[in-house]
Amino acid sequence: MDARVAIVTGGTFGIGAAISVDLARRGWRVVAFGLDAPQLSSVAQDGSRTLRTELRAQGLEADVMEADVSKATDVQRIVDHAMGRYARIDALVNNAAIGPLGGVLQTAEDVWDRVIDVNLKGAYLCCKAALPHMIARGGGAIVNVGSGAGWGKPNMAAYSASKGGLLALGMALAYDHFQDRIRVNTVVPGGGGIVTGMSLGRLGGDPTRLNPTRLDPTRLAARKPAGTVAGRSTTPQDVANAVAFLLSDEAAVISGTVLDVGCFAHQGGRA
Repeated sequence: MDARVAIVTGGTFGIGAAISVDLARRGWRVVAFGLDAPQLSSVAQDGSRTLRTELRAQGLEADVMEADVSKATDVQRIVDHAMGRYARIDALVNNAAIGPLGGVLQTAEDVWDRVIDVNLKGAYLCCKAALPHMIARGGGAIVNVGSGAGWGKPNMAAYSASKGGLLALGMALAYDHFQDRIRVNTVVPGGGGIVTGMSLGRLGGDPTRLNPTRLDPTRLAARKPAGTVAGRSTTPQDVANAVAFLLSDEAAVISGTVLDVGCFAHQGGRA
């Protein structure tokens, strides 16, 4: 049987890169895309080059492309590429996101628009472009990468609104395409702070401000970690494992579900 094909948005850096590499390792044909220039509130850059280097180091292959998830023409170009090369799309991972800090009073209108365009409209555009091909094949799977902020968190007005909308969109998609055999689920990363371009961007690019116990084993041993029951922070690979499961046949009966990767993240609290 031909290898299944997955499109991963924001798939060239951080959590998205981990998902792209993991799916390629599991035998998927991966079409990963993102933007190489640093984006709003993020220090991520040159993701395409970094991802290609990582893939080569592991003897893996993937289609690595640059495109803006908020632009319909860019999204259609990615979908057309996948169909032109592989003649199928089996899965979509909506991971692309930006997340500047700020309440409503501190958030400029253009910043609000950009966050909604990337985090929410981007998922809409990708689903709209990819779903017809999944339906034509008789089924498929979509995984949205959400956030505990989707239930509301302080100093994250635009990001919370976008992630709350993404959660609702995922549920609506699960209902609307149940009879099409399209499974739609959401993973919520959490658990002590995952090192990504977004999380570092919020802290001026300084990883030591993200989670001191993560980088200092002596401090980790001296206190109970607030991340997960594993006794450590969640990693991008942990999220990638959850995404791979939800895309797999082992999750064939699972749709409309929120999977918390990192304890209590979707409840807005810490263990």
